[in-house]
Amino acid sequence: MADQFSSCVEYGLGLSKRILYGKESAPTPSAMSRSSSRSRPAAPEQSYLPEAPMVYAAVSDPEIVDNPDIPSYQPYVYGRCEPPALLPLHMHGVALEIESNLDTAFVTVAGNWRVHCISTGKRCDCRVAVPMGEKGSLLGVEVEVTGSSYRSQLITAEGTRDSRKVAKDGYFVKRHIYTFKVPQVEGGSFISLRIRWSQKLIYHDGKFCLSVPFNFPAYVNPLGNNITKGEKILLSVNMGADAEVLCQSTSHPLKVVKRQSGKLSFSHESQVAAWSSADFSFSYTVKTMEVYGGVFLQSPSLRDIDDREMFCFYLIPGNNQTKKVFKKEVIFIIDISGSMAGDPLENTKSAVLASLSNLNHEDTFNIIAFNGEVHLFSPSMELATNEALLKATNWVSANLIADGGTNIMLALRQAMKLLARTADTIPFIFLITDGAVEDEKEICNMMKGYLTSEGATCPRISTFGIGLYCNHYFLQMLAQIGRGYYDAAYNEESIDYRVQRLFTRASSVTLANITVDAFEHLDSLELFPAHMLDLSSGSPLIISGRYEGRFPPSIKVSGTLADTSNFTIDLKVQRSKDFPLDRVLAKRHIGMLTAHAWLLGTKELEEKVSKMSIQAGIPSEYTNMTLFRTDKGKKALELTRTQEIYKKVIQRTKFESNSQKDIILGSLGLGFGDLAATVENKAPASEEPKSSDVAEVLVKAASGCCSRVLDRICCMCFIRTCTHVNNQCAIFLTQLCTALCCCECLNCCFELFS
Repeated sequence: MADQFSSCVEYGLGLSKRILYGKESAPTPSAMSRSSSRSRPAAPEQSYLPEAPMVYAAVSDPEIVDNPDIPSYQPYVYGRCEPPALLPLHMHGVALEIESNLDTAFVTVAGNWRVHCISTGKRCDCRVAVPMGEKGSLLGVEVEVTGSSYRSQLITAEGTRDSRKVAKDGYFVKRHIYTFKVPQVEGGSFISLRIRWSQKLIYHDGKFCLSVPFNFPAYVNPLGNNITKGEKILLSVNMGADAEVLCQSTSHPLKVVKRQSGKLSFSHESQVAAWSSADFSFSYTVKTMEVYGGVFLQSPSLRDIDDREMFCFYLIPGNNQTKKVFKKEVIFIIDISGSMAGDPLENTKSAVLASLSNLNHEDTFNIIAFNGEVHLFSPSMELATNEALLKATNWVSANLIADGGTNIMLALRQAMKLLARTADTIPFIFLITDGAVEDEKEICNMMKGYLTSEGATCPRISTFGIGLYCNHYFLQMLAQIGRGYYDAAYNEESIDYRVQRLFTRASSVTLANITVDAFEHLDSLELFPAHMLDLSSGSPLIISGRYEGRFPPSIKVSGTLADTSNFTIDLKVQRSKDFPLDRVLAKRHIGMLTAHAWLLGTKELEEKVSKMSIQAGIPSEYTNMTLFRTDKGKKALELTRTQEIYKKVIQRTKFESNSQKDIILGSLGLGFGDLAATVENKAPASEEPKSSDVAEVLVKAASGCCSRVLDRICCMCFIRTCTHVNNQCAIFLTQLCTALCCCECLNCCFELFS
């Protein structure tokens, strides 16, 4: 899908050369290629994938490509583009607004694009592409075009299935790039977009780092000397801590608007000669060397489906990078099934060996490779000496060969046997896989029994999923049970970096066995995740949930340091007056509850997740996003949050779907894995299946009477079929057509001369 998308954009840029802008605004050669100033290099096959929100004219008929302001004589082009060529539209204004709260950022991009490449009076579909940052999730879309507008809304999956007449469009080009279409926009008109998504901040070396896709190519700059280009950036940081927030770095010029305890606000607004050619990046830290944190409380809203109070307890490790970490016993469990062949396994091996090289000499390690069987590096745990690491490197190179099936349970049982129970060492298991297995629920229940009997020093299990075929909710559930962390890579290039980041995040434990005294005195408590995690120097600790009872004005947090001494800190409890606690926690709670719903298989929990998703506006596995169309002059469709109104909306969608031509974008979730693909050992998928069987752009340019007739009578389905026949079949069809033509010519001659 990504290659096809990039090829369509490349061909669209070729079609753009047909457009004449006049002598004063002729495009330069550099404007028709990617900008030379880039925030990061891209692979050649991805050179035309968007790195900022973009809008394209989807052109099936090349004849309609022209300047809507100054029509020019264009040579007629016969045939069609299948799939449609994508012509990037000129952008006339953009505004970026970011709200950063704890580890979550809410991003809003508003912009104006002009359909500058389609003749006046002609129409075409416009395709919108939205790249998102770290663990991005699309929250909403608002579209304004001439004559109508669209607004996104989440509806239940059952309501989507009932709306069979509604047009369905929307898919992931890559896991971080979502695309959908705006139907039939007239040439010369403007498209106003407002796109919202959430993404995570990365914690690295005591700093919170944010990177937002904001790299626009040169060819979206409008041509003309009198066209103004306005760029606006607003950024607000709310840590919620009574400490000074310090800006560390920024990619774009920003001016401080407001500075308060735990808060910062910035702005930037100017007329620019060209749009931003680099992603917007920003990093900040809190001015403290020691562990700090706090507790937020918030009452449920009137429309909340859960009437219990919300809380969020967080600890930030601070900037003291010399703090001692616990000794470790580490086991890497690596999937070497046939589907891991090639770059996935090579990048995994590189990441595992790099992670092991960061162990201290008193740490121990082992490696378990599994397919249908289990292969051990050593029958016992090995000290992380230079000799042992060299031996492990040689063993990995010689024995980790992709082949066979996937048996995760056997590998986990072997790892639990290897890990000894000690008082001053924390055991870690890192599971890396790209597949789904039949006994995933049995694995979770088995590990529950193991870890309950082990007590406080039970192994911490962290999981890592590769591609779309593995069940990411199984991996999340297993990490919750094992008091560890979960991460994933959807493309081969990011496996090495993300595995090493997960290892650092999970294994650099500075405070273990954490307890909160206030939790023991509440009437009821539901934690997300269900078990208390350790505090690591590589990641903040955030525990949230619902409760009934009364929180004291302050709480006492206790734990054990790496030197076996006790640690205690008092944290202030405060009501979140200007902190959007419900928005920050919504996606976290929905994801964890979805994992529980998968494990338990209860319809009631699925319905609860669906209602939470619609209430919070956060996509889930049980809801779909729909663009509701409203014609200008008609009252916009307003959706309230009560369950009765939801039912009416679904009924109205069923009744009016054909007349309003609403667009269902579909589910924005990950799915629950693909067992069939795992059994067949398919390579990890990084993108959704292609929406069309056509793999290349098919353009026929010809002239004359014969081409006119062919253009009118040839069925595109027949042409698509012909592209898949083998050589022998093609020769046979050619000979058959030739014979029929000869017979018809003889018959014609007979009729003429008789």
